Amino acid sequence: MKMNDYIELVNDKLDEFIQIEYPNSIFKSMKYTVTLPGKRLRPVMCLETCRMLGGDIEKAIPTACAIEMLHAQTLIHDDLPCMDNDDYRRGKPSNHKVFGEAIAVLAGDALLTFAPQIISKYSENLPSSTIIRILNEYFHYAGARGVIAGQVVDIESENLDLTDLKAKEERLEYLHTHKTSDLFQLAMRTGAIIADANDEKLIAITEFAKIFGLAFQIADDILDEISSFEQMGKTLGKDKAEGKLTYVTLYGLEEAKCKLSCLFEKCYDIIHKHGIKSEIFEEIITKIRQKAGI
Repeated sequence: MKMNDYIELVNDKLDEFIQIEYPNSIFKSMKYTVTLPGKRLRPVMCLETCRMLGGDIEKAIPTACAIEMLHAQTLIHDDLPCMDNDDYRRGKPSNHKVFGEAIAVLAGDALLTFAPQIISKYSENLPSSTIIRILNEYFHYAGARGVIAGQVVDIESENLDLTDLKAKEERLEYLHTHKTSDLFQLAMRTGAIIADANDEKLIAITEFAKIFGLAFQIADDILDEISSFEQMGKTLGKDKAEGKLTYVTLYGLEEAKCKLSCLFEKCYDIIHKHGIKSEIFEEIITKIRQKAGI
């Protein structure tokens, strides 16, 4: 399958999985952010991982869509006034600007619990032991040791007076390993689990996902400096204005680009070492490199 085929498949299933029912406001709010136009990288990488390791992508669709719902939940909460306070997401008004803060908070909460129900309800063609394993992965990466940990450290790192460069580097890597990289790890690990990959392949996939997630975040930090609202669909320059710890604020633009290039080279090394072939992954990396100007 091509990238656009995956995106179309995921979009159709997301629309199918979230039906508007009473109380309408909460389901409309949930569906609003989940179905905003996007690259669908996480569900695509879940499905592609499953395919390239010999699995049936049909069996991975509910999990892939659940991960996109979880991603949407993080975006809704991240945009709230008490978090990053952003009025736009993917070129459209943020969830709380459309539905109000209270409903946006509840929509995020609802998606957090709705997503695993999609996995358990629509994965009847998977063994129960595999479903339990997938759910354990979901709850780990969605929870206090996963993306929530990253969000907490992100908040606590605003205008933080750290003079030790090593301490800053460690904090920055922890922040983005969890806030960004964890969802890519969840996507690729569950795709590998559904494909019944062996431990060696699962370890390699996890390493790739972690490094790719960090590279993705560095690229995002770079684009925050060099891109436009029309290209990114969100307010730019806020991280610098609010004193957030980013790869660009810590290393500067050119050094951040060097780090991004090195991380992508590591991704290629993992792919080649383990005989993992994916035109989709190479296409994704190429597009990110081009956008970041490397």
